[in-house]
Amino acid sequence: MNFKRRLMVLYVLIAGCRAALSGEWKATVVKRIDALVTSCVVLPCSFSHPKEQLPSSRLRGIWHLQTQRDQRIYHQDETNILASFRDRTRLLGHLGQGNCSLEMTQIKDYDNGPFCFRIELAPMEGDTSSSDKFSFVEDCVKLKMLPAPPKPTLTLHANIAYEGLPYTVVCSVTYTCPTHGPSLTWSRGNAHEVTTVIKEIHSGFWEAQSILIIIPEAKDDHSEVTCKASFYGGMSSSDKFTLFVKRTKNHHHIIVPSVVAVGITVLFGGLCIVMVKKYKKRISELQDQSSMRDRLSRLSRRRSRSDHLELGQANQRRPRENMMELNHLPSTSTSGAGQKFCKPPRPSPKSQPGSSNYKPDISDADDYENTAYLNVYRNC
Repeated sequence: MNFKRRLMVLYVLIAGCRAALSGEWKATVVKRIDALVTSCVVLPCSFSHPKEQLPSSRLRGIWHLQTQRDQRIYHQDETNILASFRDRTRLLGHLGQGNCSLEMTQIKDYDNGPFCFRIELAPMEGDTSSSDKFSFVEDCVKLKMLPAPPKPTLTLHANIAYEGLPYTVVCSVTYTCPTHGPSLTWSRGNAHEVTTVIKEIHSGFWEAQSILIIIPEAKDDHSEVTCKASFYGGMSSSDKFTLFVKRTKNHHHIIVPSVVAVGITVLFGGLCIVMVKKYKKRISELQDQSSMRDRLSRLSRRRSRSDHLELGQANQRRPRENMMELNHLPSTSTSGAGQKFCKPPRPSPKSQPGSSNYKPDISDADDYENTAYLNVYRNC
């Protein structure tokens, strides 16, 4: 019996705890978030309640100042909103799904909060009981005002880019207004070379990434590449880096001239071989003719020398014979018939060349003979 009583008491305690927990209204917010002046911000918010699934038509969401609940920055009835916040705030999502996130635009430097969420449950038709109202004043949001936008962060694939090879650069920037995210643009690159990625870092903070893929050329060396982030409201920021381009390691400057030289050599050698084969017989005939011509020329020169020597010896004998004939002629005298004969004089030794090897040619012999005869007849 004691065991059964203890078990029943345990069941009662568990049921009481469940009832106590299920009757709690809770809200979850980001208690501190950045807000860029002149831009926008989204305050993430979610809530839970002990009631069954409620339609959005029975729920009313309100945002107000922490210290003054009647100072509303958002209400379904715009007349209940502070004048400085009218047309600048709106709820995102559906209250029936527990989403109470608030968007605030045209941020002023005094919109720092804290801001709190309040939920009201409207009574059903015919229900005279008062409506349920819950203000989550312990879970409020305070804004950190940013007078200038955050600067983009550049992540380089490598410090040096190579000519003709893809080079990747990532530009990233954080923001707190996902409904109007920043636009990232590059100082170079076509649209098909850029990829944009959006992701949530943690609750309330987002990051936009722009991935640039370029194929650098030699002219891009030491050029500047800039990434610009343009935020909603007109503000912008940028960052840049210097691109260093290195020529791709290759041996084209050696291989190409070598291949050209070898090709020309092979072509010229092949052409020579073809010409030799084609004109080999003709070249042999020309060589034979040249050899025969040289032989005939040598024979002709030998024969000419032999004839010249024989002619010279013959001419050398003729003057001697003539002189012998002249010596047999009688000297100048008167014959019995009264006729006068003249004997030609002997040639003077001074008129002969002093060299014993002198060999008169044909003309010398003829001159000598004619001179001898003239002298004979002159003395007659």
